[in-house]
Amino acid sequence: MNTIKKSTLDFLTAINCNNNRDWFLANKPLYIDAKNNFESFVQELIDNIVLFEPAMKGLEANSCVFRINRDIRFSNDKSPYKSHFGAFIVKGGKKNGDKFAGYYFHIEPGKSIMAGGAYVPPSQWLSSIREKISDTPDEFIKIINAKEFLKYFGTIDGEKLKTAPKGYPKDHPQIEFLKLKSYLVVNDAPDKLVVSNDFMNYVVNVFKAMKPLNDYLNTY
Repeated sequence: MNTIKKSTLDFLTAINCNNNRDWFLANKPLYIDAKNNFESFVQELIDNIVLFEPAMKGLEANSCVFRINRDIRFSNDKSPYKSHFGAFIVKGGKKNGDKFAGYYFHIEPGKSIMAGGAYVPPSQWLSSIREKISDTPDEFIKIINAKEFLKYFGTIDGEKLKTAPKGYPKDHPQIEFLKLKSYLVVNDAPDKLVVSNDFMNYVVNVFKAMKPLNDYLNTY
């Protein structure tokens, strides 16, 4: 079973303190080792997810893992590299992140997370989610009140509208859920867990608990 090596977190700590091209090039072997470790973990994670999410069959880590280079074109922060590794495990790979709910895996010293759901879904998808919650609220409430959901996530989160979305009354019974512009769940993992032998099983269990919500969001 793959594990996240302490040296991978150490590399991310180092690049956060030395975020420049000269340091990166001088320490590229450390980056390659950390990248390979992360991608190996992600591939095994995908293989485990396939067991309860058959649509992911054939998915490869390199189509899910994000580049460490930052897109600085529209950012005030011009540091060239991210200080984390991230992967979005979703049908068709990360390029489909605006089409389907999936499983986001993020390693960063002190800030590692597993997340999922629908992040800022396009208007048509968002409208479909709201319509479904309005039409089948019992199914949605059952998902977010499930024991495993509460254990790992506690609640559903996301930026909200200040008032009711168009077409829904302000006194709708599910108005607080209908105001959401994203439907997100997040689980945090401390570094001690991240580098432990139990981490793979933990991540798989978190994503299993996330699956009913993703399924609900994906049927539109």
